[in-house]
Amino acid sequence: MISLPSSPFQILCCLIVLFILPLPSRSADPDPLQDFCVADLKSSVSVNGFPCKPAEQVVSDDFFFDGLRKEGNTSNIFGATVTSANVFTFPGLNTLGLSTNRVDFAPGGINPPHSHPRASETGVVIVGKLLVGFVTGDNVFHSKVLSPGEMFVIPRGLVHFQLNVGEGKALAFTSFNSHFPGVVISSTSLFGSTPSIPNAVLTKAFQVGDDVINGIRSKFGS
Repeated sequence: MISLPSSPFQILCCLIVLFILPLPSRSADPDPLQDFCVADLKSSVSVNGFPCKPAEQVVSDDFFFDGLRKEGNTSNIFGATVTSANVFTFPGLNTLGLSTNRVDFAPGGINPPHSHPRASETGVVIVGKLLVGFVTGDNVFHSKVLSPGEMFVIPRGLVHFQLNVGEGKALAFTSFNSHFPGVVISSTSLFGSTPSIPNAVLTKAFQVGDDVINGIRSKFGS
């Protein structure tokens, strides 16, 4: 026979345990409560996702996406481009807790240091050689050069990058446990924000003068 807790302290401990146990399951998007929920992108209401398109309006094409077939334009300052298949471009992903990116690299191109606040990431190199690295919360740097067929994983929220170290173009596909993982690019967030972060903050943070901050800021149009 199971004995029930009797004292207020025991009851409080049980409540805390019951609260903590489900937390690991909340590390990604909430579990869906229906077979699918194709996003109604025209809706003005959005709470952790989009409302569902009425079932009678759902068509087969809602579950297919061809936007990752074409090579992205890498003629930018980073020499790399990300093509996203997330809920905004592929509404069928709504509430399913997953999405995919195609990342194209010109020779020497970089997917600059960035983080995803709402998802962990895994990826596989398809073409070329990529130096993949990330920094832990303890400032430990992990990295490796990957060839086609090799994979990597980036824990949620950690700053990471991919750099093309091969002789030609490179291509990788990455996946996330969120239908919209979000992205915070370190350099553009710090030096290209609107309005600008005050120089007094950045000069103190990086221990440099105004001239250095203004020089970097000019590269990001802020």
